Order: sequence, then C-alpha cells, then structure tokens
Amino acid sequence: MRGALLAAVSLTALTAAAPAHAITLNLLIWEAYIEGSILEDFKAKTGIEVHQTYYDSGDARDEILSDPNSNVDLVVTSENGAKLYGNRGVLLPLDPAAVPSAADYPESWTRRCGGYGLPYLWGTMGILYRSDKVTAAPSSWSDLMAPDEPLRGHIAMYDDHAEAFVAPLMLLGKSVNANDNETLKQAYEVMKAQSPYVLTYDYIITSIQSPEHGQDIYMALGYSGDQHVLNEKVSAPGLWRYVVPKEGTLSWLDCIAVSERSQNREAALKLFDFITNAENAARNAQSLNMPTASTAALALLPEEMRSNPEIYTAPEILARSQFQEELTVQSVQARRRIISSLAQFSDAR
Repeated sequence: MRGALLAAVSLTALTAAAPAHAITLNLLIWEAYIEGSILEDFKAKTGIEVHQTYYDSGDARDEILSDPNSNVDLVVTSENGAKLYGNRGVLLPLDPAAVPSAADYPESWTRRCGGYGLPYLWGTMGILYRSDKVTAAPSSWSDLMAPDEPLRGHIAMYDDHAEAFVAPLMLLGKSVNANDNETLKQAYEVMKAQSPYVLTYDYIITSIQSPEHGQDIYMALGYSGDQHVLNEKVSAPGLWRYVVPKEGTLSWLDCIAVSERSQNREAALKLFDFITNAENAARNAQSLNMPTASTAALALLPEEMRSNPEIYTAPEILARSQFQEELTVQSVQARRRIISSLAQFSDAR
C-alpha cells in the first residue's frame, strides 16, 4: 500500500467523530511502535481511549499533519518534522511545567525536537536481511544498492523522500541532506541501476505482511529495531537481522509531540507525560528493543540491554553517522519525483 493511500485512509479515520460521552485521543504513529500495555494502563487509569493511526512513511505522516481537518492529538515524528510543524503552528510548544517527565531528558536531546516535543526513540538506518537467504552478512551499502544476482526481485526499499536517499548518498560519499541537482542526479542513477532488483518500494514492516510478496523479500532498507518487529510478524525469532554498513549511516531521532489543534489538549498532555515518564519510557524501550533518551528510564533498563551494541549503537558507528537537516523545497520535490518514477518502474514490472 503506497504512502498516499495510507494517508487517505488515515485521514478518514482521524476525521471520524468520537462518541460525545467519551474522550478518545488520536495518536499518529508508526505501526508496532509502542508497547500496547502502556496505552491499556493509561485507559485504566484515566478512562481515556487511545486510537492509533499508522503511517508507513514520513511523506504519509506529513500529508496528515498538513491537513487542518485531521483530528490528531499526539504524533510521533522525526526531529525535522517536529521543528518544521512546530514552527508552522501545528505542534504545541513544549511546556516543561505541564509535562513533569521533561526533567528526565537532557537538553542536548530535547533541543533536537525544536522545543515542540520530547525524544521518543532513536537509532540508525541500515540493512535488514533474512539470515536463511543471505548467509553472508552485508557490510556495505553496495550490498543493497548493487546486489548479487540471486537478490533480483527480492529487495524492499522505501518511498520516503528523505530516508530512501540515505543508502545511495552514503555510498557516493555525499551528505544525506544533499540539495543540489547534480548530487541527486548521481543518486538517481544508483537507484535506477538497483531498481530491477527491487520487489517493492513499500516500507518493510508494511510489505512483509503482504500475502502477495512478503515471503519473497530477502533484504531491505530499514531502521534499527525493525528486525525485532519483522521476526514477530513472521513468528521466526532471529530470522531477520540488521547491520550498519561500513560507509556510515543516518542517526535518527523520533520526537513525540502534542498537536496544537487537539480538541482534548489537557487529556493529550496527560498521555504525553504518561508515555514519556521514566517507567513507561523504559518499558517501551525494553519491549521494542530500542534506545531511550530519558536518563531516568535508562537507569531502569537491565545492563545487558544498555551494553547491547545492536540497541545502543557503538560509538565508532555513531562517529560515522550523519544527522537529518531540513531540505529545500526544490530538493524535496526532486526527490519525490525520483521516488515516484522508480515506484512506477516497479509497478510496471
């Protein structure tokens, strides 16, 4: 399912009116990106229902956030998205007095959310692979972008204008935030050469659930932590694995924020504080096998998790990482045209 279609479905769900006698908060989030018991406990404590609406790309999420009629109360977005939509008046400025858990997050982390939210989870981008089909672990972005012949028709990429370009730009030794046409043209040539090997441009968590081709995906572009979700989806622990290529990667941060348009702001702030408090941030991180930026939550995690380099990325990898910056409008438009053309090639095949 393409991101635009998902956005359209999500908009329908988000604009549906909740029953007048009950409060239902709408949380816009990636699929399988929060420990379900946290929301169940919040309902038991407050009586407030939380409805999750999933997106499977940043573009789909941004389409929803840009719609003034979408009934979003809270959103998990990228650090760039937090700053962009905060500056546009879509997200509520963070008030530490209204969110006690904010005290648990170092200023070096919170400033990356632009003053409009708190860090949710963080990690890297890399290569996901099925260990029964790809016996030699990938070590370079070239293993994904210029794959061996047995991987023809078995790769899942990603139709997001930012993350889709991480692999080709890192392989070219360029900035993942490149805006100039010449660099984007070079990236396009790498992506075009790879396209015959690509089965789908849908996000791996979405595409793995497709009865049509889920079993035919052997390698994918994805995020750290995705391997755990994939293994749960296919009920095969350890089948999917994750590596960060030697050329380096994107170090990403997701922020959680309250919508300025929320019709239930007080309830939304309660949920915001509930999700980000030390106990629940630790529970969420442990359930998803992903790192938290909360110092109080970190102290609650078992030592084997805190010392696991698959979760808390090794310093030498972070040293080779780049961070997202806001792209120019022209760059975003060019990137979206490239992704659209590649997806059309895929659909035609």
